[in-house]
Amino acid sequence: MRRAAAGLLLGALILTGCAAGSPRDSSLPGDEKGGSATSGPGLSGEVTVFAAASLRTAFDDIAEAFEQQHPGVDVKPIVYDGSSTLVTQLQEGARADVLATADEDSMHMLVDDGLVSDPRIFATNTLVVITPPENPGRVTALSDLAEAVTVLCAPEVPCGKASSTLLDGAGVDVTPASLEQNVTAVLQKVAAGEADAGLVYATDARPGDGPCDASAAEVCSFRPENWDDVVNRYPVATLDGASAAGVAFAEFVRGPEAQQILDDLGFGHP
Repeated sequence: MRRAAAGLLLGALILTGCAAGSPRDSSLPGDEKGGSATSGPGLSGEVTVFAAASLRTAFDDIAEAFEQQHPGVDVKPIVYDGSSTLVTQLQEGARADVLATADEDSMHMLVDDGLVSDPRIFATNTLVVITPPENPGRVTALSDLAEAVTVLCAPEVPCGKASSTLLDGAGVDVTPASLEQNVTAVLQKVAAGEADAGLVYATDARPGDGPCDASAAEVCSFRPENWDDVVNRYPVATLDGASAAGVAFAEFVRGPEAQQILDDLGFGHP
């Protein structure tokens, strides 16, 4: 009986030692730049994403790639608008799993409110001057915006803050014909010929290597002097109570597949 009891005790110790030798890692997979996210093939549910208007093309493609990798997840139609508008909606009770803004200040407002934590930079962007293809205002330099019919983003949204910083740094005083709540609205007004020029992100109207093809372009664009002095940094974060699929989507945005999509569209690296 003693030998039998000893055998049972030895077996229990062996099993205990095996279990202790392989603890379960509760951290998310992927390196500090982001990677393949949380639950792999078993991930399911819906994801609600709020994103800056300048991210529309990129995040539509990223959402499609994420759904392909996680067939059980449905990324609902993404809500795009100016970052400050999205922040206001979330402060007033709108529900989302993920927020991506076009600047850090907008995101920090929600950090201060306790609605998001640990935002991570995933992309950068700079400004370009856009004109209608025929360039009726003969705008060829940033200083020309002072005399042209110019539309800008409103100062409370990221593209407006960046525009003010760029213009102030160059000593250019512009009285805008209108102030828009997001960069898409600026682009649309210039493309429709309602203004001679505007300032938008380089990803909205990437400058070509040569002269603009007015017959094919919606708008023409060029990098103004000192364009690289003003760089917007884009953070992404999950909101309080985000789903597991939402956490995975935010990780995916910082991973290699999404980063390639952003790079192809002209966004800069974090």
